Parts: sequence; C-alpha cells; structure tokens
Amino acid sequence: MKNKKHKPTAWKKNQKFGDIKGGRLRHKCKDGIVKHLHSLYPPTDLDEKPIFIIDNPSRNYFFPINKEDIKTTLQFYFENMPSIITHIWFRKHNPKDNVQSYSVGGGGVTAIVLYPFPQDLTINLGKSKPSLRILKWYADYAIVYKKRDTWIAKFSKKSLHDYYLERLLPYEIFYCMEHLHKPSHSKHKQENFAYSSTYESIKLKNKKESLFSNIK
Repeated sequence: MKNKKHKPTAWKKNQKFGDIKGGRLRHKCKDGIVKHLHSLYPPTDLDEKPIFIIDNPSRNYFFPINKEDIKTTLQFYFENMPSIITHIWFRKHNPKDNVQSYSVGGGGVTAIVLYPFPQDLTINLGKSKPSLRILKWYADYAIVYKKRDTWIAKFSKKSLHDYYLERLLPYEIFYCMEHLHKPSHSKHKQENFAYSSTYESIKLKNKKESLFSNIK
C-alpha cells in the first residue's frame, strides 16, 4: 500500500470558554467561519496593517478592548519588525460558537478573531474542578469559585481588559508567529510555544514598564 501524501492541516478554531487557553481544541467548525476568513483579501502596499473589522456585539456582550488598545499592543510585540498580523476581527457573539479567540491564516492573510465577553463578567468553567494549568491561566485576572455544582471565573472590567491584552491577544500573536515561521512543527509544539511565550512576554512587558517608570 502506498503511503498517503501528507496534507497540511488547516488552522482551526481554538479557545473554548472554560477550557485552557494554550491548548487548541479540535472541534467541528459548522458556521463556515474559517472559509469566510480565508476569503479575505490580503492587504495591499497602500493598506495600513492590520485591517480592523468591527462588529456590534449583542446587548448581553461587550468588547473590553478597542482598536487603539490593540495597536499599542502590536507596537510592543513588533517593535523592531513589521507586524505579521493582517486582520483583526472584533466578531459578534455567536451562541453556537462559544469561544474567546482564535487565529487563521492562508493566502496572504493572517487574521486574529476576538469575541466579546458576557456583560455579567463571568464565564462557566464547567462542573469539574479546574486544573492547575487553567487556574494559572486565569490567575491575576479572575476569581475562580464554585457556585452550586459549577465552577465560575469572575472578572472586573479592569482585569478583563488586561486579560484580553495580556493573555488572549499575545497567545494568538505567538501562535501565528510560530505557524508562519515553523509551519512544519506540530500543532502541539505551536500551542506550547504560544502558551509559554505569552507568560514570558508579560514578564518582559512589566519589566519595561518598571524601567520606564523610573525615568523622570
């Protein structure tokens, strides 16, 4: 029997609410979002990157960060090099697709999609006690507690703002970087790289901020 020719796996959605961000989940994409994103036109030399697509969230959800927040964050991560991110999509909440963020790429497009957050500032972590890795992911941003038979993560508006800029967005940036620069690496290696790099980037950011604060 001849060996089947290897076919590269397309980027898929990740980061379901309540699951550890840093372990991309393999779940079905029924709403065609990957196909939609892959139909985006790559930026021209005249376009400013990234191109922002901003949906209006439903009344029960909101975006804790804005376009200017992302521009500032991207300047930090791509201080000495052009940004590889071509599109940022603030996408409207879809009840059938309960995720926080994901990234896709192909055809000259590298896009990060961010979903809005519930207005009550809480997310359901499930009925089982969260693992240490999950608790570490939400540490410094949310209070994790058990209510009846369900584990809940409760944010404040300030901590949620920081969570998006210091957890979700950096993770997707590093995942894109690893995928583009080392496409032969397995998804597991790309995920681990993004996960560990996210924590290291926060340390670096805090260090730079502390240095800047000493300058009068």
